[in-house]
Amino acid sequence: MTPAVSSPETPARARLPRPVWLLGWVSFFTDLASEAIYPLLPAFLSTVLGAGAVALGLIEGVAEATASVLKIVSGRLSDRWRVRKPIVLAGYSLSSAVRPLMAIATVWPHVLALRFVDRMGKGVRGAPRDAMLADLATPESRGRVFGLNRAMDHAGAVAGPLLASLFLLFYPGEYRTLFALTLVPGIVVILIILRVPEVASADAGDAAVRGEAARPGRWRDLPATFFRLEAVILLFTLGNSTDAFLLLRLGEEGIPIALIPAVWAALHVVKSAASVPGGVLSDRLGRRGVIAAGWVIYAVVYAGFAVTESPVALVVLFLAYGLYYGFAESAERAMVADLAPRALSATAFGIHNAVTGFGSLFASVVFGLVWTIYGAPAAFALGAALALAASAALPLVRR
Repeated sequence: MTPAVSSPETPARARLPRPVWLLGWVSFFTDLASEAIYPLLPAFLSTVLGAGAVALGLIEGVAEATASVLKIVSGRLSDRWRVRKPIVLAGYSLSSAVRPLMAIATVWPHVLALRFVDRMGKGVRGAPRDAMLADLATPESRGRVFGLNRAMDHAGAVAGPLLASLFLLFYPGEYRTLFALTLVPGIVVILIILRVPEVASADAGDAAVRGEAARPGRWRDLPATFFRLEAVILLFTLGNSTDAFLLLRLGEEGIPIALIPAVWAALHVVKSAASVPGGVLSDRLGRRGVIAAGWVIYAVVYAGFAVTESPVALVVLFLAYGLYYGFAESAERAMVADLAPRALSATAFGIHNAVTGFGSLFASVVFGLVWTIYGAPAAFALGAALALAASAALPLVRR
């Protein structure tokens, strides 16, 4: 396996470039802040603000769809302008500034508005950041590079809920104070990004060597295989509702609210531990098989949530859910990078994230409605069925 390096002549197993690690730490501290809040939102909405499952699905669906629209725009602009860092910095700054304002929310529409703006920041930064990582990787190391970034992301999602649980043990019910304190890691994120150098795309560099002006490609120049992949991912995503419903189910079946952040952190331990191996496996064995394995794990977990009411069994399934992320996330991003021309990498990541975001909006709203009308088992069974259907369709995606 060849690590992510800037030159093909660099010996195998060389260290990853410093910008890859800096972007990893950015992901770590960002998720530390966001995941200190996220697992508490269902309880905060229901017990403090009096909102139900439909409101939760609407909030999370709108938030993710907002991010998805902006990922298309920011990805396209990043490719046109041949810049990554300023757009990434703007996105992280916006989220870091608005996230602590959750402390002053008094009704659930306030939470909706704040999550909307927070996800705007995610939408602005997502595609250019992924394109930076793709520019830093070789074709043989893309899984490892994206796996490391996801591992650091999930490691932050371990630290955040653990710190939240510790805080709530000493200060029970002080959700608002905890939300305000997320300003601190947000500042750290900005300071780290300022140390990340701009990464010129390979296409721009090649054009400069030839003495030509780099011309941005069009989204229509992306290969048909890329769009077939996104169609199958959309099928899966239509059943991939917000994870907040899993947390809500755990709470309803007897898991104490104060322990929910700790369980959420344990999930991210599994995610973090599985992300690099999942990415490496996709480098060695191929992307499709690893993605399909992750989706099958997802289906098993959702089916389990549909048929069991045992708190112990639900926690075990919830932790196994982390394997889905470890296998699917890194491999999906690496496959997008495999299929996209270098001049259109940010555009491709923008489209990819838009597909998953709009699918999440539909899935979250429908999941909330099905839960309300037919009950939680029917909603989880629907998600499991769509995951299995997508796994069966994935072999159709060939170069």
